[in-house]
Amino acid sequence: MSGSLARFPRGVDPKDLLTEQVREAVRQSGVNPVERPETVRQLVADSLANHEDAVLAGSASPLVEAQAWADTLVDSMAGFGPLQKYLDDPDVEELWINAPSQVFVARKGRSELTTVILESSQVRDLVERMLKPSGRRVDLSSPFVDAMLPDGSRLHVVIPDITAQHWAVNIRKFVAHAHRLDDLVDLGSMTSSAAAFLDAAVRAGLNVIVSGATQAGKTTLLNCLLAAIPSAQLEGTGEIPLRRLVKEALRMRPDRLVVGEVRQEEALDLLIALNSGLPGMCSVHANSAREAVTKLCTLPLLAGENVSAGFVVPTVASSVDVVVHVARDQQGKRRVREIVALPGRAEGSVIEIADLFVDRPEGLTRAAGFPPHADRFAAAGIDVHALLAVDYEVAS
Repeated sequence: MSGSLARFPRGVDPKDLLTEQVREAVRQSGVNPVERPETVRQLVADSLANHEDAVLAGSASPLVEAQAWADTLVDSMAGFGPLQKYLDDPDVEELWINAPSQVFVARKGRSELTTVILESSQVRDLVERMLKPSGRRVDLSSPFVDAMLPDGSRLHVVIPDITAQHWAVNIRKFVAHAHRLDDLVDLGSMTSSAAAFLDAAVRAGLNVIVSGATQAGKTTLLNCLLAAIPSAQLEGTGEIPLRRLVKEALRMRPDRLVVGEVRQEEALDLLIALNSGLPGMCSVHANSAREAVTKLCTLPLLAGENVSAGFVVPTVASSVDVVVHVARDQQGKRRVREIVALPGRAEGSVIEIADLFVDRPEGLTRAAGFPPHADRFAAAGIDVHALLAVDYEVAS
């Protein structure tokens, strides 16, 4: 485009003309702008260079805020328009649209109303563009949809008549500030002694459950735990029922079974797999470690009437070894609030829990409990009693 000077007629806004030139260049290139944003950015840069040559030749007027125009054009063609700057902002964790004139973002757990004002048609167009890579759709026959954006962000859309009037859109970004347990220590999310124990528990092959509320940091913590696995063969999830995925994973001779989040009856298959001796990890939505254990005793019952609490409760007690609970504090910071162990005993419908680390005013503090399976720690070359006893003596 920059090889020859374009003509810029007087009285025509050069931004409008350049925008049309770029759109035509994209059409002629045959590329998908969403999949190839770098191509769009290069075409916009070529267009600006072409215009600058025309300005020097006296056939065009200078552009005002040329770079802002260029960024906006790239966002509108290859990104998600006015929302793109928030998706690119590493401090923004979540974005949601309650109405075209009500676009919110969350930073460090705190929500704020943005200055973005959209039209209803813009919201629908943006949603269609977001859903296109996944092949999903939303309409009256499917009034709500979950999908994943190309950058890994999770998209949830609900339309009328499920909502009262406007399309509701939520985008939860995966903002990973930590990749290993040591990173969480550096961020102040847990103590070094708690991180050392969790690292040892993973290396020893214990079954670990991560619990927490929405946006508490469950996925980040789960990924940090995965990084502690000496050598992992992990089975993930996709757009097929999770129960089927768990069963298929077990046929692939995995070393570990990792499920992003257990929500429904697939908890039964997970428990059966963990009870077979296969080490595994998963996350569950809960407000405490005790509530997470209770939930794991309830979700398998959704699998059918032939599944009873008399089977599920002792299976949870013997299959789950450690529960790590994460939550946000009043400042919006994600922190590990408690780590508990399940010694493997249950009294009726109540499973015994031993506190390993508890949240106190001075922070996460070692409690008096010990995890099960000292033999597994020993097989991994870890003296778990020595690892935990030293910290307990200091704290007590």
